[in-house]
Amino acid sequence: MLKKLFKPKYVPYDAKYIQLSEEDERNIRAITDDIKNYVSKSDKVSNVDYHTRDAHAKGYCVLKAKFEIVDNLPTEYAQGLYAKSGIHDAVIRFSNGAPFIAADRKLGMAQGLAIKVFDVPGEKLAPGEENSTTFDFNLVNYPVFFCNTIEDYTYISKLFLELPKYIEKGAIGKAKLAFNWLTNYGSRLPTKESFKTFKAVGGFMKIEPKNTLLYDFHSQGVVRHGDFMAKIRVTPTKASAKKVTRRELDINARDEAIRPLIIDEIREHDYQFDVQIQLCRNLKKQPIEEITTEWKESDAPFVTVATLTIPCQDIPDDGHFEIMENLSFTPFRCLKENRPIGNLQQSRLKAYQIASETRHKLNGVKRSEPKSLKQTFDKSFF
Repeated sequence: MLKKLFKPKYVPYDAKYIQLSEEDERNIRAITDDIKNYVSKSDKVSNVDYHTRDAHAKGYCVLKAKFEIVDNLPTEYAQGLYAKSGIHDAVIRFSNGAPFIAADRKLGMAQGLAIKVFDVPGEKLAPGEENSTTFDFNLVNYPVFFCNTIEDYTYISKLFLELPKYIEKGAIGKAKLAFNWLTNYGSRLPTKESFKTFKAVGGFMKIEPKNTLLYDFHSQGVVRHGDFMAKIRVTPTKASAKKVTRRELDINARDEAIRPLIIDEIREHDYQFDVQIQLCRNLKKQPIEEITTEWKESDAPFVTVATLTIPCQDIPDDGHFEIMENLSFTPFRCLKENRPIGNLQQSRLKAYQIASETRHKLNGVKRSEPKSLKQTFDKSFF
């Protein structure tokens, strides 16, 4: 009786969070132009013989997985993808968040987990892929993003793509980065918002080095969750975290320090993450548009809606490099009930599409979406 009496209320989804102004559209075109230009020269930036992604350029490995949606979820959690329980094949990609490829010690600890779930019926939002049967997640091992609006991201995205230039200049480069970030390349005085975003990006620099399998991964931005709004977290189960024997990461030990830690663990045992939803309860405490702000778990708890299992498997030392490079992930390869929302998130629709199309074209690789795990690992598919 008490549980019913004090059942929490959740903020309903509002379509205003996906609306764009003409200025937003102009800024998105500027952002995608910068991305296209960067990808076209990414081979030279990273000194490799292929064109890379504009973010998460260095992949560590691609792994076979299972995505199991929990049975008998409460109505408020059984929304969209999670409305029907069941087990789906999946493929995942672990990566570094930087826009270029280098020795691990030069890239920082921001890392990504991309998930592709197979056999998901329903129309998808990715342009030209409405009939796709896959559903993607793009997650990062840090709870907040470093920007809030499309307007600010128009210049901040350029700074992000220019990171190699600043990093190679050491302390002077970092000081110049800070100046350009806070003042939009010297065009204005620092603002409260610019200090907020710079503080957020500083948090990425403080991520603790450890085995990738021990991190939590976050959506950072907000997603529609059917009738409600939410953030997503993918967190290691306690039992799986205990299995990891290679826990400490010596980033300076060798150029490739991170990939072997993941691969060696999965060659020995399976691993599992809980996929969790954090529903918005209060717009002041859980803002939709301010994704530099973390939603406190004490105010809005996480609830497990699915499990992601990585079975023990044989993996080549390169982490399935060719497959890893040819796959495409976008948070808009999703159902409308689970779409990204909020102003900045809408720019990701075109950004991911343009980056993928440009990369595949320049690499001379057919851009195709696999329909199954078997097809994914068939090298003749791409």
